[in-house]
Amino acid sequence: MAERTTPRPTDSELGILRVLWQRGPSTVRDVFDDLNQRSATGYTTVLKLLQIMTEKGLVTRDESERAHVYSSRHSEQKTQRQLLTDLVDRAFGGSSAKLVMQALSGRKTSSDELNAIREVLDRIEEEAK
Repeated sequence: MAERTTPRPTDSELGILRVLWQRGPSTVRDVFDDLNQRSATGYTTVLKLLQIMTEKGLVTRDESERAHVYSSRHSEQKTQRQLLTDLVDRAFGGSSAKLVMQALSGRKTSSDELNAIREVLDRIEEEAK
């Protein structure tokens, strides 16, 4: 049986996931406090989003304590890969090359970023031999 694909998180859900990836397991209050430092967010909104994200399988909820603790079900890397695969398929017809060319031509890239990209390309090329 194939593994069920996790639903794509909304922008608001991604904001919550970023908090959980950075902080680790957190209560609603923890997530609310972190998000509220960046922009005004309601506590009940964060609570409702975490409840929805639990139903969607994006987060898990530990109910053993009075204050429930939420954790991301998937790593940041796995989520990014899923989102990127979806983007490549939908916007670039499955072409990673088109995605990379568009990304590099669309904004200024630092020397450090270009060097890191070269290293990845060199490693991929070496593995292909």
